[in-house]
Parts: sequence; C-alpha cells; structure tokens
Amino acid sequence: MSDQALRAQLAAALDWQAAHATFDAAVEGIPPEARGRIPEGLPYSPWRLLEHLRITQWDILDFCRNPDYQEMNWPDDYWPSTDAPPSATAWDESVAAFRADREALKALSMDESIDLFARIPHGDGQTYLRELLLVTDHTAYHVGELIAVRRLLGVWPSA
Repeated sequence: MSDQALRAQLAAALDWQAAHATFDAAVEGIPPEARGRIPEGLPYSPWRLLEHLRITQWDILDFCRNPDYQEMNWPDDYWPSTDAPPSATAWDESVAAFRADREALKALSMDESIDLFARIPHGDGQTYLRELLLVTDHTAYHVGELIAVRRLLGVWPSA
C-alpha cells in the first residue's frame, strides 16, 4: 500500500460509516431533555459520553502536536463531572469542538511532512500511526455505547 493510500484510509476511518453509525449520526437529534439522562443499568448519560469522546480526542491530538504536552489524570480529567450539559449551548459547543479536532486529526494524517511510523518526539514510544488508530478505535467504541444509551432512552431513530 502506498503512503498516500494509507494516509487517505486513516483520514477516512476517523469518521467513516462503512461498518457502523458515525459520531455525527450518534449525536444528531438527541432532545435536550435526554442529554443528561442515564438509562437504568448503565453508568453514562449522552452528555458524559459526548464529553468523554471530545476530551479524549482532543488529548490525543494535543499529544501528537504539542511538544510541551502535559499528561492528564486518568480517569478524572477524561470524563465530565456532571451528567447533563452545564448550559443550553454546551452540547452544540462540544459537538463542534469534536468535529474541529477530528478535522485536525484528518489533516495530521494527510500531512506528508509527518512520518506516520516515527515515534512522537516527546512520547515514550508511541507513533503517529498508533495514535490515529487509537483515536479511531476509541471513538468507534464509545459511539456504539452512545447509540445503546439512546436506544434505552427511546431517542434513537429506530427505537
């Protein structure tokens, strides 16, 4: 596989819909009153999952780009402290930030000045390729959880 083909595949994988619903589909149309609800038997509200996705993706992007990266505390810094959005605009702001960081990760994957197999200089062995695969896998996992939460709340289109 050529370098360009690998890069294009990585960029596409950040939001593809070949095997499952996308992040965009998972966050679309959740009524404001459901965003802070936790279905019985599960520990997460849609808000908690959205924010966890946003925070984690931003952290991985920051790690890839920032030579002065500061590691966050797991798990406290990766999850919001509230079940519901703290304001009327917080949901839309979080979705927009996730999308912007996703676009930045796509650009990073397509940047030919970055050797995808190179170790990140300020890391401890991680490569750019590893981080792109990690964020893709992490997002897919939690998008699936978000859809399950929506189904249990009765706010998934096919529910």
